[in-house]
Amino acid sequence: MKGFEYLQEQLDEMRDQGTFRELIPLESAQGSKVTIKGKEVIQLSSNNYLGLTSHPRMKKAAELANEEYGVGTGSVRTIAGTLKMHEDFEEKLAKFKHTEAALVFQSGFTTNQGVLSSILGKDDVVISDELNHASIIDGIRLTKADRKIYKHVDMQSLEDALKESGDYRTRLVVTDGVFSMDGNIAPLPEIVELAEKYNALIMVDDAHASGVLGDNGRGTVNHFNLDGRVHIQVGTLSKAIGVLGGYVASTKTLREYLIHKGRPFLFSTSHPPSVTAANDAAIDVLLEEPELIEKLWDNTKFFKEGLQSLGFDTGISETPVTPVMVGDDALTHKLSDQLFEEGVFAQGIVFPTVQRGQGRVRTIVTAEHSKEELKDALDAFERAGKKLGIIK
Repeated sequence: MKGFEYLQEQLDEMRDQGTFRELIPLESAQGSKVTIKGKEVIQLSSNNYLGLTSHPRMKKAAELANEEYGVGTGSVRTIAGTLKMHEDFEEKLAKFKHTEAALVFQSGFTTNQGVLSSILGKDDVVISDELNHASIIDGIRLTKADRKIYKHVDMQSLEDALKESGDYRTRLVVTDGVFSMDGNIAPLPEIVELAEKYNALIMVDDAHASGVLGDNGRGTVNHFNLDGRVHIQVGTLSKAIGVLGGYVASTKTLREYLIHKGRPFLFSTSHPPSVTAANDAAIDVLLEEPELIEKLWDNTKFFKEGLQSLGFDTGISETPVTPVMVGDDALTHKLSDQLFEEGVFAQGIVFPTVQRGQGRVRTIVTAEHSKEELKDALDAFERAGKKLGIIK
């Protein structure tokens, strides 16, 4: 069929540059090891921080809900798709996050889109960190608000933007809690101080902090003892929580407003009962099995220090998200491919996901990994890195 030649040209150019990638189907359940192309490899690219995708309590909860309520809900939440379990889970989630209320969306991506596009208008301004997640960027694009971008975690740049924005009805500062490509943590105490000084609202996306930072995985707001001082907390239920979805935790006012104005919420069928039940059980796991988070951080320290001792550049990471900085896009993918040959699945991340010249193999260890698996992974990185001349 004619008409897509211009797209094919761009794909061909990506192939020539060595940046074109095929999807890689997994042939096993998500875990510390997975099967790809019939080969068992150590998994270092999953967001399954705590191994909850296969937790027995959550699997059982999903099975029971599936048997009792069926496989779907058949409607959007605002018509006939709200089950009692949906609201019960949101109340539980709000209590966990120390907020008045919570509302679940279909994904973390649509949560950011729904919140930003609905609460900001032409009389408002949004002030965003330059390395915020794509879902925040796209959410901002959907608003009629003015926007200002401050330099990454640069508090002087943020304050300058706040000073320049005094005439707007609402100023909203939005930041990732943990930055997904670099693994660093936003300086939230300083951001909160500035926002309070200039009477601005604060929105934190805790996609990579939910289940990872804070008491029992409550996120960066709790990690910095800032409960009650951040207006909007966004997170996912599909990373450390292990299932699917996104949420906003805030006030009852915002929850009720989003029910009426949040377009992804209004126009998407609600989560299946099995998903909601598994998410609900995940909160219990976080509360009752804190050793999972302790193991995650112990593994993170071991692996990060191992990479650094080999001579790899892990950037500014402070969390289980540990990039191995390469630079060149094609070389980044070559490292990823060589690691697979050595028995490790660790995906390369290049432009447009990160800036040009900032290619990296992003690794994420989990609580499921054994020390033996991590030692084997480090040995694979050493062999691959030396073969490609990335380390000596």
